[in-house]
Amino acid sequence: MVIKINKLDRAALFRDRLSAAMAKTGISQTALARDAGVDRSTLSQLLKDTGARLPNAQLVAEVAAVLGVSADWLLGLSDRPEQAADLVATAISMTEASRTMVDDKIFAWHQEAAGYKIRHVPSGLPDMLKTPDMLRWEYAPSLGKTIDQAIGASTDRLNWMRGAQSDYEIAIPLAELDAFSRAEGNYTGLPAPTRLAQLHQFRDLHQQLYPSLRLHLFDQRQLYSAPVTVFGPLLAAIYIGQNYLVFRDTERVMAITRHFDQLVRAAKIGQRDMATYFDDLIALVD
Repeated sequence: MVIKINKLDRAALFRDRLSAAMAKTGISQTALARDAGVDRSTLSQLLKDTGARLPNAQLVAEVAAVLGVSADWLLGLSDRPEQAADLVATAISMTEASRTMVDDKIFAWHQEAAGYKIRHVPSGLPDMLKTPDMLRWEYAPSLGKTIDQAIGASTDRLNWMRGAQSDYEIAIPLAELDAFSRAEGNYTGLPAPTRLAQLHQFRDLHQQLYPSLRLHLFDQRQLYSAPVTVFGPLLAAIYIGQNYLVFRDTERVMAITRHFDQLVRAAKIGQRDMATYFDDLIALVD
């Protein structure tokens, strides 16, 4: 909703914000007038005037550029002083994604969002619910001798996450679990005992932690999702391989949250039927 401001109040707001921006940057009227290409007397009159006088668009744009603020903010059209490029840089960023389950950046986001609901679509199966044997099989080829230390550190951090008063909703494609139980695709060669222990872990953790942990199993042929995590209302991160694409602006975080909610509504297995579903997969492995 656009809030209308009369010309007198807008002129006063312009003077206040112009003075505040000058004070913050430490620039003098003389220096600002020189860098903006305007007469010092013109700038001085604007600051001293108590009426409804507003400068022309060219002057506002030049002054805003010198001060590093947005023209909209100076004129009271926005509450954010950042320029458009800075707002985009703040709202959208790209950060490197670690290959290991011990990802400092991800853990920092979990800490930041403590107490909020975490919504997660993993790139495969969720690391935070994996057994040590599963982690060892999956990550040992890339981590080598450091795998045991990584698993220990991961366990410590995941225990923190579980006790951080955050609710977790995790959406997993049914095809991923089917391929896992059959040792197909990415799970080719995964020993049956490891698969059985992992399926038991999924079933038991869901029973133990529900409702703070909810699993949603959806058919990816009907509704596709890229790997994504939504950290409450604070940020959303899309995993694109070697990087995370991170959004912090409210509009995009809410859009990705609504996408996750669609996955929940499309889930094929109800929460009460989750144990039976995993029992069926366990029987398939047996």
